Amino acid sequence: MTVARPPEPIPGARLLFSLDPAVSYLNHGAFGAVPISVQRAQQRLRDEMESNPLRFFTQGLAERIGHTRRHLATFLGADPDGTALVGNATTGVAVVLQSLGLRAGDEVLTTDHGYGAVGFSIERECRRTGAGTRALRVPLTATDEEIVEIVRTGLRPGRTRLLVVDQLTSPTARLFPVAAVVQVARERGVPVLVDAAHVPGMLPVDVGAVGADFWVGNLHKWAFAPRGTAVLVVAPPWRERIEPLVVSWEQGAGFPGNVEWQATLDYTGWLSAPAGLYALRSLGLDRVRAHNAALAAYGQRVVGDALGVAPADLPDPGGPAVAMRIVPLPPGVATTLDTARALRGRIAERLAAEVAVMAWDGRGWLRLCAQVYNSAEEYERLAVRLPPLLARP
Repeated sequence: MTVARPPEPIPGARLLFSLDPAVSYLNHGAFGAVPISVQRAQQRLRDEMESNPLRFFTQGLAERIGHTRRHLATFLGADPDGTALVGNATTGVAVVLQSLGLRAGDEVLTTDHGYGAVGFSIERECRRTGAGTRALRVPLTATDEEIVEIVRTGLRPGRTRLLVVDQLTSPTARLFPVAAVVQVARERGVPVLVDAAHVPGMLPVDVGAVGADFWVGNLHKWAFAPRGTAVLVVAPPWRERIEPLVVSWEQGAGFPGNVEWQATLDYTGWLSAPAGLYALRSLGLDRVRAHNAALAAYGQRVVGDALGVAPADLPDPGGPAVAMRIVPLPPGVATTLDTARALRGRIAERLAAEVAVMAWDGRGWLRLCAQVYNSAEEYERLAVRLPPLLARP
């Protein structure tokens, strides 16, 4: 099989990162990778903090956080007054769940494409409150119209207190039509939380246009921010009801300050996040997005070909703009969470390649990401070495 050519590399992009050159890092979607320039920006802030901690925390820190919040919210098309910085998308979900006031008889509705840790958070809140949870099955090949109809028929007005839907799913790299889903839920009086953990930086987004009651997204994956940088965006009717997970000195300020201020938290990652956006824009935002999406598609094709997967059987649930792709593994391989983790570890140890291995819908899937530091040769090398590894018990 002849595979389409990969995109032209962005000159010098690999040198902007401190990744181990002996490892093919093909899993940017897991924890991201922070450019050296952003690492240095954060270190300068840490140096400032340690030179006089009392001054750092008590003289203008809340205002600096607010400035950062406004910068990031503008990038995302979100209302700065309704945006709070949080540690990650899962933290934002937990804040929403414990602010809802769930009771026995209520339910939280999800899909079977949801992120595992978010599912754990939902289950815990439902156990605590006596509410229930239910997941809608959405086939990987479902069209946008079919997804909207699945949601429409799955909602139970009066009982469904929250719909949680991913904008871009972690296990399947599926792009959901969230604006249309939100509209359907609003017609039935059901609030919606959009988990957009992978969206900031990878995809253009206008959070205001999505129209969700709650929207969470990580900046530390595809927007080059230090880890622990995410946002929770809340629509006006809900802001006064939001309560932080931990009460601290900004409790009286209300949302978003009461959620952001966590006493002696290290805020330097948040304050460095604009440097990540600067690095992204310096490379060329559209250029980076086009490169990453094309390289991920190339990687999917060469690895899929090596595993004997016909081109027509390679899923494309995210569309051409998504920089994550999945490849079906042979039947019986990595079909459970434990065996998927074990295979990921074997690939890392024996092939010096970091990938994601997912167990979803009774099958194992290899998820490949692409970022500006990756090269076509890394996917080609994985394609050559992976089949023999899978053939060995």
